[in-house]
Amino acid sequence: MIEPVQLPSPWRDAHLTVVVPTYNEAGNLPALVERLLALPLPGLRILVADDNSPDGTGDVADKLAIEHPERIEVMHRAGKEGLGRAYVDGMTRALEGGAEFVAQMDADLSHPPEALPGMLGALLSTQAGVVIGSRYVPGGELDENWPLYRRALSGWANLYVHTLLRVRIRDLTAGFKIWRADALKDIGLHRVQSNGYSFQVEMHYLATKLGHTILEVPIRFEERRDGVSKMTTATKVESALMPFRLRSKHRNITG
Repeated sequence: MIEPVQLPSPWRDAHLTVVVPTYNEAGNLPALVERLLALPLPGLRILVADDNSPDGTGDVADKLAIEHPERIEVMHRAGKEGLGRAYVDGMTRALEGGAEFVAQMDADLSHPPEALPGMLGALLSTQAGVVIGSRYVPGGELDENWPLYRRALSGWANLYVHTLLRVRIRDLTAGFKIWRADALKDIGLHRVQSNGYSFQVEMHYLATKLGHTILEVPIRFEERRDGVSKMTTATKVESALMPFRLRSKHRNITG
């Protein structure tokens, strides 16, 4: 586990909301929250967007919110509507709540919370609209326990989308990021239609077309600690078709 960067004031006091979508993550959420709240970021807030998890993740999140009423908020969604919709709803709520910066990360402990202060520092010290915690820039790592087929799928997906969309990002499918609020407002979350993992690519594509600088910093990506992956056949099909749809749908958007 890396040691989090100690940011100077006023950077460390920035209003950062971390949006965490959940579906059957009762075994991981308490550990994630503990690590997030231990960061030297007093302005950090957590917004859990739960899709009515059958394993009781929503109840776990509610108990954590009661324990930390000033720092944790829970959104209860009607059912499993997909990762993209959960992020759009959560990010919209974060912006409405006055967040200066909005982070997105998985609940399965694959993304290291301790990297957030460094990512925030990188964002604040540059003109970037978003900083990505990247697996595929120099210094980035993949857990040796990550299955070979997942490595191959991730590598193929990045190459495929690079070829079709010409977006100059190494980790196009990354789900660990910090956005400036102004960049999200410029993108317009109402524009985002992709669900599943293609949501990440659509956000990167829109940010690029609108002229926002995208910075990648290396992280170590861990295999999930508990539960199972939410990747489905439908998600893979949507992701394969998505680049063609994006080129058509967003062809008139420019920065």
